[in-house]
Amino acid sequence: MPALVTNSKIWGEMFGTKEMHDIFSDETTVQLYLDVEAALARAQSKLGIIPKEAGEKISHAANIKLIDWDTLKKRTEIVGYPILPIVEQLSKNVADEYGQYCHWGATTQDIMDTADVLQMKKGLNLLSMDLKAIANALSKIVKKYINTPMAGRTHLQHALPIPFGYKAATWLSGIDRHIQRLDEIKIRLFNISFFGAAGTLASLGERDGLNTQIELAKELNLKVPDVSWHSIRDNFCETTGWLALVGSSLGKIAYDVMLMMQTETQEVSEPFLHGRGSSSTMPQKRNPISSEVILACSKILREYHSSMLDAMVLDHERATGQWHVEWSSIPNAFIISSASLSSAKFLLDGLKVSPKNMKENMDKTKGLIVAESVMMSLAPYMGRQVAHDLVYDCCRKSLKDGESFLDSLLSIKEISNIFDKKKLKNIINPKNYLGASVSMAQKLLEKR
Repeated sequence: MPALVTNSKIWGEMFGTKEMHDIFSDETTVQLYLDVEAALARAQSKLGIIPKEAGEKISHAANIKLIDWDTLKKRTEIVGYPILPIVEQLSKNVADEYGQYCHWGATTQDIMDTADVLQMKKGLNLLSMDLKAIANALSKIVKKYINTPMAGRTHLQHALPIPFGYKAATWLSGIDRHIQRLDEIKIRLFNISFFGAAGTLASLGERDGLNTQIELAKELNLKVPDVSWHSIRDNFCETTGWLALVGSSLGKIAYDVMLMMQTETQEVSEPFLHGRGSSSTMPQKRNPISSEVILACSKILREYHSSMLDAMVLDHERATGQWHVEWSSIPNAFIISSASLSSAKFLLDGLKVSPKNMKENMDKTKGLIVAESVMMSLAPYMGRQVAHDLVYDCCRKSLKDGESFLDSLLSIKEISNIFDKKKLKNIINPKNYLGASVSMAQKLLEKR
């Protein structure tokens, strides 16, 4: 077995689940080619384009168990594509000489593209289940921690207090949009490809060609596109774009988790699994392995999608090599995506949250995280800019002298003459400066 992370005895399922590997295995791929050939024969038998008995006999012979893999490999290396060698074997395996009606009016790309659509349909169904599980896990986090304040951070610095549930709500909003996007993508992706050598169906003629499209689509539970997409690959590229988008959204979540899991922060941690994240030399280590895998997958998926964008730019009615890029990029993108979603589901289902450490981290600046609250409370009395400069000086004094923000505020007469200690304590309480975050998070939950 090659030493590739997506197909390795060492890495196991870290970079691809078994279920997704099975969908994109040689066995499944070839069986899908055979399935399309069989569906084509059945469709044309119903229409009387080929003998009625041909559809049944070809379907019976379209079985992966009848494939000679050594012959298929040798012939594919010579021909450059697997369909002709498969049709050669299929034709020989069909009883009563009905094998001559295999692949009637089709071209190699018709079979491969339609099989790819069926394969991606299976893959997307798997990913869709994981994505919905991730959304449900995030929804639970939002509900549980919707009123739990923590330090919101901009430029890696304390900004303003936010509820952890609101932070999770922003994560969830992106995942929900990906679920919506997938429904839209399916409309454009789940189409047959059956157009003949140059996309015109000339070998069957207008009536038989168009009727074959309709019956083939019914057989495979797909739709009929208006015109050929042999060299128009936006449907496949949109799909890998979706995989890359999902991977990047999960990468953002993983990045946040890693930063919040740092020793100096410890606001969240990945689910505990004995020995997971251990170091070979530092016994105390508990590294964020799931998050690291998710982040790596996000970067890998971007590259696969980039190659698919490049492969869209091809020549005339059939490609001279760009199409081959898809044969590597699509399977690998799906396999890597399965690892990303699987890791994210594990991470978020068991995420450990520490409200205590969140509060302690907020308090490290001794109240400075709510400096904006004081500024906005003073603004009606003295103007926003004057209030800003006054509070800014208090912040500098608090940092320089190591005193609490409250004491710095009380030491300034322009402030203490307006607000007494009790009022200032209320103004600088982080729980009182969460804005509309709780309402927005709740609105998101209610719309789901």
